[in-house]
Order: sequence, then C-alpha cells, then structure tokens
Amino acid sequence: MAKTTAAKAGPPIKVLVIDDDEAHAETVADSLASVGYDCTVADSGTLGLAMLERDAFEVVVTDLRMKDSTGLDVLAKSREVLPDAEVIVVTGHGTVQSAVEAMQQGAFNYLLKPLDLKQLRAVVDNAARNQHLRRANAELNRRLDEKFGFEGVVGNSPQMHEVVSRLQRIAPTDATVLIQGDTGTGKELIAQAIHQNSPRKNRPFVALNCAALSENILESELFGHVRGAFTDASADRIGKFEYAHGGTLFLDEVGDMPLPTQIKLLRVLESREITRVGSNEPIPVNVRILSATNRDLEDAIAAGTFREDLYHRLKVLTVRLPRLAERAGDIPLLIEHFVKMHASRHHKEITSMSNAARRRLTTFPWPGNVRQLKNAIESMVVVDYDGVLDLDDLPPELSDGDALPAPLEATPAEAAGLGELVGKPLAEIEGIFIGETLQATGGNREEAAKLLGIGERTLYRKIKEFGLN
Repeated sequence: MAKTTAAKAGPPIKVLVIDDDEAHAETVADSLASVGYDCTVADSGTLGLAMLERDAFEVVVTDLRMKDSTGLDVLAKSREVLPDAEVIVVTGHGTVQSAVEAMQQGAFNYLLKPLDLKQLRAVVDNAARNQHLRRANAELNRRLDEKFGFEGVVGNSPQMHEVVSRLQRIAPTDATVLIQGDTGTGKELIAQAIHQNSPRKNRPFVALNCAALSENILESELFGHVRGAFTDASADRIGKFEYAHGGTLFLDEVGDMPLPTQIKLLRVLESREITRVGSNEPIPVNVRILSATNRDLEDAIAAGTFREDLYHRLKVLTVRLPRLAERAGDIPLLIEHFVKMHASRHHKEITSMSNAARRRLTTFPWPGNVRQLKNAIESMVVVDYDGVLDLDDLPPELSDGDALPAPLEATPAEAAGLGELVGKPLAEIEGIFIGETLQATGGNREEAAKLLGIGERTLYRKIKEFGLN
C-alpha cells in the first residue's frame, strides 16, 4: 500500500506510544510495527516524559488522561525537547474543548477511543510524511553546507582558518566582495559559500567568466538585449543581472573585462538599473556583486586597462586565497575530500591509498593549486582498477620523475631498513612508524590516526610519549 511504503521509506520512523492502559498501548504499538514503524511503549505518563528526554522520537501517540500526568503534559514536554516531533493525542473522554486545546498547543491530530486502527495508521502515516520531508530538507541542507557552506571550505591550516573567519563576517552583509587569488585556488567555491551563507541563499547564484567573451557578447550576457539590437538578435533576451535579481552575480576574471563594459558596469552599480542592449528603458535590479581575479588590479589601473573607480566599487571587502603551496598542511585533508567526492561521482570503490602515492601527492609543488590536485585525484580514481590508489594510478605530470621535486630526506624507518628494526624494543619501533606516518601525511594528525587505525586522542598521547613533532 502507498501509505505503508511512505512509512517504511528510509530508516524507520521512531514512534513512542504512551498510555497507562498497557494492553491498549501494546495493541497500538503492534498495529504500527506491523507496517514498518519502530515502536516503543511507555505504560505511564511519567515514564513517557522520561523517555522523551532520553531518545529522539519522531512521532508520539499519547493518551490524554492518565493517572500520573496528561497528554497535554506530554505535548508540552515534546515541544520543549523534541520540537520537530509530531504528537497525536488519543482519549476516551473526547470533548470539543480538549480537542481545541490540544490542537492549539501543537498536536498533529486528535483521535477518540475506541481507536479505529486503520484510521490510526492513516494519521501516523501522514505524520511520518512530514518527518520524511524534514529528513529530506535536512539532508539537502547538509549537502549544500558540505558543498558550499564554510564546512565545505576544506582546510585546517592557519591561512584557511583566517579565510573562513573572514567569510563568516562577510557573508551576512550585502557588500560587494573582491576575491583575489591565483588560478585554481577556488575563487568560485568561495563565492558560492558567501552566497549560500547569506540572506540571498534562496535566490539565484549566477556566475559569468568575463575573460571568455568578446565585448559585444559580454554586454549582452550581462545586460540582455532586445530584438533587432544586432545581427542574429531575433528575440528579446534577459541578461545575467535580470536573471540574478534578488540573488548574487559572480563576475569571474573581472580584471579582463573590456574598458567600455567596465564603464557600463560602474553605472549599474551606482544606479542599480540596467538597460538592455538596443533599448533605452531602464530596468531596476537588486543583485549582490561578487567578483574575482588572478590579476593585480592596481597594476592594471597603472597600465590604464582597469578603471580605478570601478576597482574601489568592487573591493568594498576583499578575500585573498592562499596558493596551495602556502598551505601544504591541508593537502592530506584535500586528498581525502577529493577521493570521496570522485569515488562517489564515478561509482568507484576506493579502499585506500598507498603511502608512496600519498607522499608523492603531498610533496608535489602544485603550480595549478587546488584545481590541479582535484583533477589529479579524479584521474587516479578513474583509472584505478583494484581499489587502492598507488603510483601506477598517478597522472603523467606526477609519475614523471623529472617533474618531481627533490625527494625528502629518508625517514628513520627507511634509513634503518626493515632488517635493522629486528631486535629493537617494540616501543621504539612504534615511535618510528608513528613518526613515519605523520611525515607521510604532512603532519596532519587526523589523517595519520586514520592510517594507523587508532583514535586521535591516542595519537596525541603517543606523540607526547615519543616526543614527536
């Protein structure tokens, strides 16, 4: 049946049945369990109130009148400790007044004894649908936060902590932001994170690369055009400003924008109106502008290729993204992040990465920054055939020895050789291999703990015990 299917979709909905008539409570629970609900019974109001404190129930079915408490007490406690739970009140002493009071206090529904079990299941199914919708919304928000939220800005280095701290202050405002950084440092990701954590997050986020288009096409893309404005303009077309109305417009590589377009953009920022190409009618727009560049705009101003007044309009606030080489300690975290991302995307089961491959990735200079690392990991995931990412999976620029930096100084384990470890105390060998693992992960303790198969707290204690840096 459709209702039963809805009840069983995903993890079972947790239902708490509260009634001091134990036989009645068991009958209700058995009826709901038979169609897939995870039911718990409390045979007194006091016990039910205690269970609400201890566990996360999604639907509560409670008797209205009990010896030691009332269904309204349960309803009030539920609103306090489980505000998203749906509460269904059941009574054998139904009056209009008690029904109205229960509904006013937030009850999902109100049923009379003797219960029609078919009706009960229908009401609980409706409550379960609400819970499944909440789950879906929570999962969607979690995915958005993971992809665009500050939690998704991967990095544990001081440089990235500083970036995230600045984003937290910038995002809630409506100010224009200039994002600066080398190619591949993740400027569009930062723009998306600002938008996703702003009051405009439910409105469009629109990105446009200013370097990829000629002057005429760029103006049409930004402001739109009317029919007949130029050859091939066979119909009216709205531009990015109109499409982003109420949301955020991200102008990537804004330093490459032609001077005539810069003048028109400045006018839009000052008047908050755009005029389509070929038209004289102004159109109001409400758009937050985020822009990015890998160029030094002050040098461009000195060279006469960028307007100083536009520069100051765009850089009310600034965010500078460090090169990956400046935050090399984040590489192990980024490796794990990208392996999971691409394994999921390409439906590959990746169980591990060899230490040799990990070391190659953590010591490579990454001139293309995070984008180059991301692409390298994707390449490894795609070509892998055994679930273990190793040297044979590396892309050509990393597998070619001539392209690699000088090898690291040999670690104690390498210098000693496995044979020379024989006869050493186990504690000393343990210290050597913990130090080796920390070096392979670039000092990232979370990643090292995973590789060693121990908890982070245990690793911290071992680091202190062996005097490791």
